[in-house]
Amino acid sequence: MKDTEVIIPFKIAAYDELSDTDRQLVDLARQATHRSYSPYSHFRVGAAILLDNGEIVTGANQENVAYPSGTCAERTACFYAHATYPQAKFVTIAIAARDTDGNEVTEPIAPCGACRQALLEYETLAGNPVRVILTGATTLYLLPSVRSLLPFAFTEF
Repeated sequence: MKDTEVIIPFKIAAYDELSDTDRQLVDLARQATHRSYSPYSHFRVGAAILLDNGEIVTGANQENVAYPSGTCAERTACFYAHATYPQAKFVTIAIAARDTDGNEVTEPIAPCGACRQALLEYETLAGNPVRVILTGATTLYLLPSVRSLLPFAFTEF
């Protein structure tokens, strides 16, 4: 038996260290948290996806009393992006969240497993890595690809 490990490279950055485009994505993801419908968890999540045609699509989590009929912000954004711009490829996604008190989360949060898998599908479709920006109040994590979030991904066999 052999021990091994998976190492996931990412950068830690402050908002003012981002490019103008990345700051715009973060701002839009943060704004999208205000469009969340989360009367049960009170946890508001927003996402913004930059497409290779220059369009930016946003989404927010939408809950339903018939759990799990709701949809996370990341999947809301990616499904809307592909339904609206089916030929466009994903370039970058930014994700932001607000806690149950309505404050921006201190530390960045990562997508759930279902969202990671859905986003990986669009990364595969794009044929290139899709950058991920996980947003906290003062700290941001920049990952080179969705696959970084799901190293043992379930993919086409």
